Amino acid sequence: MNSVTDLTAATDVPARAAGLVPLLQQASPRIEANNGLTDDVVEAMHAARLFRATLPSFLGGDCIDLRTHAELIETIARADGSTGWCLSQGLGCAMASAFMQKEAGERFFGPANAVLAWGAGIQGKAVAVDGGYRVTGKWQFASGSRHATILGGHSYVFESDGVTQRLHPNGRKVDRTALMVRENATVHDVWNVLGLRGTGSDTFEVTDLFVPEDETVDREDRAVVNDPSPIFQVPTSLVYAIGFAGLQLGIARAILDELCGLAKNKQPRGLGVTLKESPVFQTQLAQFEGRLRSARAYLMETAEQTYAQTAEDGRISKESRIAIRLCATHVINEGAAVTTDVYRAAGATAIFPTNPFERRLRDALTASQQVQGRIDHYATVGRFLLDLPADSNIFL
Repeated sequence: MNSVTDLTAATDVPARAAGLVPLLQQASPRIEANNGLTDDVVEAMHAARLFRATLPSFLGGDCIDLRTHAELIETIARADGSTGWCLSQGLGCAMASAFMQKEAGERFFGPANAVLAWGAGIQGKAVAVDGGYRVTGKWQFASGSRHATILGGHSYVFESDGVTQRLHPNGRKVDRTALMVRENATVHDVWNVLGLRGTGSDTFEVTDLFVPEDETVDREDRAVVNDPSPIFQVPTSLVYAIGFAGLQLGIARAILDELCGLAKNKQPRGLGVTLKESPVFQTQLAQFEGRLRSARAYLMETAEQTYAQTAEDGRISKESRIAIRLCATHVINEGAAVTTDVYRAAGATAIFPTNPFERRLRDALTASQQVQGRIDHYATVGRFLLDLPADSNIFL
């Protein structure tokens, strides 16, 4: 493929992603310095239709499976971690379109440059009024908000008195995600962080904004899903889990490749031979490779098996949810651990920002701090394995 335009003819999503790798590698320092994706990168991603990979078919989306999702994010993150993060976040958000009435979905996601970014957690208040809601809230960590055309705020629903909270029959609080064009929100530039600096994960807020009913979604109400593709039966949280696990694999593979390149010429002081000729380094390298390949095989197998089971059953089982949660938690943390160990093996060379190691370490450590990598997910899985009541279902 010789140009961005050529990418639009490709039907294979990972191939479209691979076509962007040279550009992303070249743009990576600019993305970090910009604290957000650069215009040329965003344009190329739209030309390759990457942000449309999880849109439903009526919007021209690819409705990708879980393994393809993991491979897509892995490929992009290998070239640039921040871009991989923004894409993973954007694809999870885009799944909201399958829970909307088609007319509203076309309004928001019909444009070729449509990207939805939303904040973490239910931080807003949506007061029910005629025809919709009055929404007030402030949401943090809206990854990709600088190139997004749409913002989404997760909000608890209150009755028209603004005091009485709406509840489901089982007593659970009702929440909805309000979608709004970016211009209707106030976005605060607060993204000054250790790693993943190019994600532009800013904070945004609205006050008493009217949002029509059909521009809000309940991401858990599968009765309203407008596309039969199995991906929309998988909770968004678990799609994120698969994506961010793929991201850590991509970052780890990139830094390991850099270590192999370094070893060809670096001769550590007092060693007498290059790293390449050191049996100790050779052993380390093989161990890194084995750990990374094992984590990747685990992720891809889990993604394939759980997706196939979901497709067969028409719903995702509790066993598949647990399998994804365990796998993603393990891969996210193992990917970060491999990246850290590779960084240390590179020696003093790794500490300079002009070399390719320290940014990947910062990106991997920052990604591992996100909720998908929390260690206490293991306890949730362990309780399931011991036939104990779930401690939480929020990330299942």
